Amino acid sequence: MASLDDLPLAGETVAKDFAGWSDAVRAEFDARAFNGHVGGLLLHETDRVRVWDIRLAPGERLPAHRHVLDYFWTALTDGRSRQHIHDGTTREVAYRRGETRSYTFGPGDYLLHDLENTGDGPLAFITVELLESANPPLPLT
Repeated sequence: MASLDDLPLAGETVAKDFAGWSDAVRAEFDARAFNGHVGGLLLHETDRVRVWDIRLAPGERLPAHRHVLDYFWTALTDGRSRQHIHDGTTREVAYRRGETRSYTFGPGDYLLHDLENTGDGPLAFITVELLESANPPLPLT
């Protein structure tokens, strides 16, 4: 399995070893460890792609979800977020409208994280998952 260091994670690590994680967040990660619902709203799905819309008001969170499929996201707004990652790190990220990042996963690789809007305005993304990836898609729960 590849290391998280091999992924082009955005932002910077601000905490390690689960520092600052509430009991509720840790429980959510356990309960949603195989949640394949990686966006707010599934806009479109074919046999090749899933297209997700993510829109978060200031202070709003997208709960923990697991990425196993190759995917990319594009920021539709400038903004800031905090993300808890399954390895116990917490990252702070600044986004610029139009910024795009892509991720590739080998067999068994994954990224389990949440997303909280820590900025003053709305945070919006389009995320596209590629169903023809090394791993089968997870159920949408």
